[in-house]
Amino acid sequence: MTIVFATIAAGAVAGLLGSLLGIGGGVFLVPFMNLAIGLPIRAAGAVSLMTVIATSSVTSAARGRLHLVNLRIGMVLEIFTTLGGFIGILFINHFSERAIERTFGAVIGFVAAVMASRLEKRNVLRDPGADTGALGGRYYDEDSGAEVAYRLRRRPVAFGASFAAGFVSTLGIGGGVLKVPALNAWCGIPLRVAAATSALMIGATAVVGSINYFVRGDVIPHLAAAAAIGVLLGARAGSAVAARSRAKALKLLMSAVLAAVSILYLIRGIS
Repeated sequence: MTIVFATIAAGAVAGLLGSLLGIGGGVFLVPFMNLAIGLPIRAAGAVSLMTVIATSSVTSAARGRLHLVNLRIGMVLEIFTTLGGFIGILFINHFSERAIERTFGAVIGFVAAVMASRLEKRNVLRDPGADTGALGGRYYDEDSGAEVAYRLRRRPVAFGASFAAGFVSTLGIGGGVLKVPALNAWCGIPLRVAAATSALMIGATAVVGSINYFVRGDVIPHLAAAAAIGVLLGARAGSAVAARSRAKALKLLMSAVLAAVSILYLIRGIS
């Protein structure tokens, strides 16, 4: 029961982070289940993917988030993300536990560095009447206090990042951990829009990887249920906090969380 309650608490933190940043929460939950509780990383990833589905369901439908979701970008990028997830399944079962841990740490560290280097980047067009292109959009920006516009840039980068996000989602981190920073740093999408759109997409992406883990028998039902309960509670709180947080503060939080997790796994990988 101690482990169950600890998992609920960890799920709440994961849900809070996932809702705030659109990254699913797996970046916190996988290390907790693996390093603190001692689950094999495959089992930790299986539990995490179950909760990513729960996070997506709650946050994408939360009041104040739906107007930020860009369905056109989401549907286009999900094609590449799902393809990456299917291909990732073909490889993940052949990786050793140590190889998965090192890959996890390296990917997270790279993303943390990218986010830290783009703290001042806003990606908004002050003129709400500006041409947004086929996949751009408009929304009311709390930081600017006015309606702003944005457009998708470097489409090949967005497509490639989405494919890579689907691939790494099989590690149990949901894919948003790559997609949100890539869209924000390189593709001209504001952080709030990238996070809200990613929150909608990661549920579908996680289904692909979770089926693989379920078939392999890696899912631990009572821990997955406990984590999902915590995630649902944390995600609701996160949605309320996200609406009142500045974009720069969210970027700093994401960079700090990712850097801490990366350091833990890189140290573990060389020890």
